[in-house]
Amino acid sequence: MNHPSPSPAPRTGQCTLVGAGPGDPDLLTLQAVRAIQSATLLLVDDLVSDAIVALAAPSARVVHVGKRGGCKSTPQAFIEKLMVMAVQEGQRVVRLKGGDPFIFGRGGEEMEHLRAAGIAVQVVHGITAGLAAAGALGVPLTHRAHAQGVVFITGHAQPGARGPDWGLLACTAHQARLTLVIYMGMSGAGQIQEGLRTGLPDDTPVAIVHRASLPDQRHAVATLASLQATIEREGLGSPSIIVVGDVLSGLAASAGVPLAGLQAGG
Repeated sequence: MNHPSPSPAPRTGQCTLVGAGPGDPDLLTLQAVRAIQSATLLLVDDLVSDAIVALAAPSARVVHVGKRGGCKSTPQAFIEKLMVMAVQEGQRVVRLKGGDPFIFGRGGEEMEHLRAAGIAVQVVHGITAGLAAAGALGVPLTHRAHAQGVVFITGHAQPGARGPDWGLLACTAHQARLTLVIYMGMSGAGQIQEGLRTGLPDDTPVAIVHRASLPDQRHAVATLASLQATIEREGLGSPSIIVVGDVLSGLAASAGVPLAGLQAGG
């Protein structure tokens, strides 16, 4: 009597949220490189450089699921559904994100969705763009003489949601001596500038860093009062990081930006 063969056990895939950093492949962690090279499916954000995607195995399937403000974007629900389906099919999925998955990268949302589907998630952190921007300028984000802390904040609120209270944030930054690092703030730079000027001096140094760490990186240094005018004059656009605070005083002074009352260097 022939007995039916047992059904094969269902394949179980895996999912890893990988921070690709600011774009320069030399800034990837070793753990990120190993994850990318072992993936059978990569879901890639818009801001991930081609040089990083090229690290994937030739047999890997690469799907670009860009999400950029003001551009046509892949719906988040579609991305999450695709991740779950691929893992259930036995794929080794890497969700490749610019910067760090947990800093304005929607990594928290995706992790929650995957866990709700019974899928374990590994997270590989990357260098966030705000840190890379400061490093590209050769300035710290904290400094005993200039800044006791740093705030990472987005300048882009969800549709229908209230954005940051820039005036309150400026007062806090001034009193607590904080550096402000603003992501996705270029389209609203004028409004951000006016809000911050209610609590920070007009001569507070600011820097705008476009495409930090990449070969076509550009930057400009100015004061808070001239932030919007500087962006327009220099033709700077997204993706850029805006850094605000006295940690930039030495850089601003060397660039000839007048900063009354600030000590350069330190």
